[in-house]
Amino acid sequence: MMKPLSTATPLLERMHATMSQNKEENDRQFVTALGRGLIILAAFEHHERLTHQQLCQMTKLPKATITRLIHTLTTLGFLRVTEHGQYQLGSSAVRLSATAWSRHDMVAAAEPLLRQFASENEVSVNLATEVEGEMRYHACCRSPARLSVNLQVGSAVPVARTAIGRAFYAASSQARQAIITSNLKENLSDEDYIHAQIALTQAAQHYEQYGYTVSDGEFSTDILAVAVGVYDVATGQYAYSLNASVPSANWEADKYAVIIVPKLQALAERIGSST
Repeated sequence: MMKPLSTATPLLERMHATMSQNKEENDRQFVTALGRGLIILAAFEHHERLTHQQLCQMTKLPKATITRLIHTLTTLGFLRVTEHGQYQLGSSAVRLSATAWSRHDMVAAAEPLLRQFASENEVSVNLATEVEGEMRYHACCRSPARLSVNLQVGSAVPVARTAIGRAFYAASSQARQAIITSNLKENLSDEDYIHAQIALTQAAQHYEQYGYTVSDGEFSTDILAVAVGVYDVATGQYAYSLNASVPSANWEADKYAVIIVPKLQALAERIGSST
């Protein structure tokens, strides 16, 4: 039997109060249907996946209304259906989230630090987090050196084939790792999923021993990257990961790591305590 959700999230509570107030005031400018659709999205504030029944319970909207809103939001890409018939935020919501997160306090505080780090060390440095089985970039600063991959805010790269993805997985809690694994299983072929599991397991072992992950030509043949997790002291969890990449022709992986990893770890600590 499905476990009921006992309380609404703070965002849902605030939205319900606003909806009630506008109804009482008979605000003719307020579009109730739009408000209800946004309430559906707000239900995912603290939940990766929700069933139809859970959405009815949390939003306090009629079942038929929920069905129509879900259909509309799914059609527009703001929701997607999982293989088990649950719902989660879709690509359209993710794109908006990436834009919003790029303006988040931690990210905003990180950007000048990234620019300084890239300039002083002649590397490209990026900040990202996992979304739907991919690493979504929230802040980027390119090296003066010519690199084959030109990433920018909103870009996405594979979790298992990149240092930044491996570091995020390795630093994450077991619960978050399970979510990442589930996302990969839904979005990868069986063969690619097996390869991803192996890569992430090895990366986690390497991270536990050495404190960083590495990708040497695995995502892009001429790029060497190392990465570390970024611990957000405000939330008490690893919210991002941070990488530093260079042309692989210029460096050996071990020598590069010895030089750049301590600096990258110090940068991650500064970013994580900046909010």
